[in-house]
Amino acid sequence: MPFCVNHPDRETSFVCMKHGIAMCEECLTCRDPELYCKHRSACPIWFEYKEALKEERRRAERAQEPYAQARSR
Repeated sequence: MPFCVNHPDRETSFVCMKHGIAMCEECLTCRDPELYCKHRSACPIWFEYKEALKEERRRAERAQEPYAQARSR
């Protein structure tokens, strides 16, 4: 099992197929989200990256809900 590029003491199963680098869950992010990658459709790193973005959006929306409710009263 490879070790994280940023944390050499951590084993990981996430390896970027485009760049050939391993990343632990803490470091897990797509290095080139705006550039084409032929591996993207099968990439677990891309999947986790997208899920993290969705969760950030949900948190931001939830944080705005009390403000929106107060304005509608």
